[in-house]
This record gives sequence, structure tokens and C-alpha cells, in this order.
Amino acid sequence: IRRQRQMCIRDRSVIMKKLPILYESKEDCCGCTACYAICPKGAITMVPDEEGFDYPQVDSEKCVSCYMCMKVCPIKKVRKSL
Repeated sequence: IRRQRQMCIRDRSVIMKKLPILYESKEDCCGCTACYAICPKGAITMVPDEEGFDYPQVDSEKCVSCYMCMKVCPIKKVRKSL
């Protein structure tokens, strides 16, 4: 029973994890694919929009919320330094 409870707690934390928000508007992404390249779980894919520009999309099933994608983003680094 104790083991089942630990698994439930672990499962609940996985469900409640906060996914990284890579961009809120298209101007917040330069399409460099740094986030895609650094993701240790392959949870980010680049998806083209109607104009053919690729934007990152996070797969919530694969993402472990390590936030490496957020740390490597050049736009987020520049905005953080301002």
C-alpha cells in the first residue's frame, strides 16, 4: 500500500507539472531551433505556421519540465538582460 501511495504521489506531480511556455506571440520566437536541439526528451517539435515559419511545440506527454529550452532561448536571454 505504501508503494502504491508513493506512485500516486509521483503520478500526481507529473500531472501537475508546469509546461514551459516558449513564446506567447510569434515575435517572441526567432525560429533558431535551440530549444528543439537541447531538449533531452525530444519533447519539442518545430511546426510550420501558415507562412512556413517554424515554431516550437511542446509535447506534454514527453516533457519533464527541466526548462533547458527556456534557458537556451536567445530571445529570453536578451529580454532578461534588459
